[in-house]
Amino acid sequence: MKLYSIAVLLKTPEGKGKILASKNELASFGYFQRATVNEFMTFTSKILVERTATSSRASVKEQEYICHVFVRSDNLSGVVIADHEYPQRVAHTLISKVVEEFPEKCPKPQWSSVVENAVQYPELTDYLRKYQNPKEADAMTKIQSELDETKIILHNTIEAVLERGEKLDDLVEKSEGLSLQSKTFYKTAKKTNQCCVIL
Repeated sequence: MKLYSIAVLLKTPEGKGKILASKNELASFGYFQRATVNEFMTFTSKILVERTATSSRASVKEQEYICHVFVRSDNLSGVVIADHEYPQRVAHTLISKVVEEFPEKCPKPQWSSVVENAVQYPELTDYLRKYQNPKEADAMTKIQSELDETKIILHNTIEAVLERGEKLDDLVEKSEGLSLQSKTFYKTAKKTNQCCVIL
């Protein structure tokens, strides 16, 4: 799971995408590839903003990458480029957070610079680092991961009990927590289900 780029853009009145601030993580690419990859990410971010309608979101697959875009009603836009394993919901949460915070940290007069990527927004570096691991950055992903681990642990515990030679029948019979009626129901259900087993 890898997050490669976060960019904040402005969709101009002419419909062009203008990069206000961006940060890329290029360490996983070869040294001589980095400039080309950087250009590709810039180009892709602009195209996505230009082709996405105002007040809408999109996720676009390009080879092994997924590009996520959000263009707000005021045409301030965010683009995240990640690999195909990166959770889509987390990517869009990150974009929303960035475009919500950006105007507070970087007032509109700074956006008019002719030079692209001229707005100083150092928080992008922190977001790019923090969101590399979506389980740590996003509370819902972390909770889902913990629930998945709990399911695996419970499943392994049941398998471990059966591997030690204990049988469920013996456990039911010895159980003090089950009433006589529950034990009878278990035995009856087991006998009823035996006729349906195909070997």
